[in-house]
Amino acid sequence: MKLANPLYYPVAVLAGGVALVLGVRFLQLPNIVVLPVAASITIGGASFFKSREPEYLQLDDPELEREITAVKNSALALVNRSNDLRVEAKKLLTDSFQVELLAAVEISCDRAVELPAKIDNLARRLQGSNSLLSVSELQQQLTEVQQKLKSSSGVAKQHLSQLADSLQRNIKLAQEGEDTRLAQVVSLSTQIQDFAGVLQQLQTKLHSSDLTDSQQINELQELSEELISLQENVYLLVRK
Repeated sequence: MKLANPLYYPVAVLAGGVALVLGVRFLQLPNIVVLPVAASITIGGASFFKSREPEYLQLDDPELEREITAVKNSALALVNRSNDLRVEAKKLLTDSFQVELLAAVEISCDRAVELPAKIDNLARRLQGSNSLLSVSELQQQLTEVQQKLKSSSGVAKQHLSQLADSLQRNIKLAQEGEDTRLAQVVSLSTQIQDFAGVLQQLQTKLHSSDLTDSQQINELQELSEELISLQENVYLLVRK
């Protein structure tokens, strides 16, 4: 648990004061016993409240800090929308021939819920470093994207092409000795926005489609597969 200055946490100070009064006035305990207990309650309470606070980034670039905070907020909003989609899908997709679609939606929602924690880890790795990834690591990411491009088509291929272009730009920056952190976070932000857009399309189409029509179910399935593809792109950028 993090140590904290009790003066910043009035509730902890109040709890320690109450313990002191109770011990001295009502329980009539000696000061040598009551004072350490009251102090422990105050310090422990302050440390508890501090541990519940969100971590503040300690980056050396204000623009980078703003961008990573915005990305985290986008991910949190995505979690809420994913949970809504999960609830709606469970209510609407109840027939046996809809099971595959429901499973794909739930997989997407499960992975979206994990994203804020992964971004927190990313933010910690960004601290005190000129570049999150080396040229070789960026090149490995690019190679994976290029491999996926060979077997992709349609909108998924378009998203992969955009990601490949971003990675190529980041590699060039790294080769020139530039700080690639901001460029990497911007790439991540773009992928999350794309993910949110497809998720919204899927949610809207889920409400408007005839769920007894196999053709429309197939269209929903295609959207869910696009969603999974975009998730893989996001995870590629946040993994270590």
